[in-house]
Amino acid sequence: MSDHYFAAEPSSHLHKVPVSAEVWGRRLDLVSASGVFSTGRLDLGTSVLFRSVGPPTQGTTYLDLGCGYGVIACALAVSRPTATVWGVDVNERALQLAGENAERVRAGDRLRVATPDGVPDDVVFDQIWSNPPIRIGKPALHSLLLQWLPRLAPGGSAYLVVGRNLGADSLQRWLREQGYGCDRLASAKGFRVLQVQP
Repeated sequence: MSDHYFAAEPSSHLHKVPVSAEVWGRRLDLVSASGVFSTGRLDLGTSVLFRSVGPPTQGTTYLDLGCGYGVIACALAVSRPTATVWGVDVNERALQLAGENAERVRAGDRLRVATPDGVPDDVVFDQIWSNPPIRIGKPALHSLLLQWLPRLAPGGSAYLVVGRNLGADSLQRWLREQGYGCDRLASAKGFRVLQVQP
């Protein structure tokens, strides 16, 4: 039986696989591995997110929520050399890879990887980026978002990419019911890109 990518400690043998991705005009040469989401490739949802939302031009602290091997976190760190980026995941192997990839893109001093409990309570984020782990189930997903969205700075935004057939439209409605502004920025290849604001 294969591991779920949201398992804390994957039991599969560690097999590293290189990934190259063009993001915002820059090439990222990274490493993924078995037991981590989207081994060996940039997944379609994240590629839609990158094409739909340009690199950040303001803010100094960002979060890649459910960072996996760290492609979003690395892209943010490379595009904003003065920013601090947090990559958060429950998967220990993913965090190891994200840390290694931070070094590969020369952002190891600014890209901090952590489990959810490892982020200090006083850290707030100008932007949150996420291809959220929809398959953990709706209650767990809602709990995850209610944990992190309140940590957006005033005027901040979260950018989420969610499969249309995995409940993107119902998630948008739910976020609005929680009092968040939530607009659909794009719809492509079966995915919705949502912008969420306090």
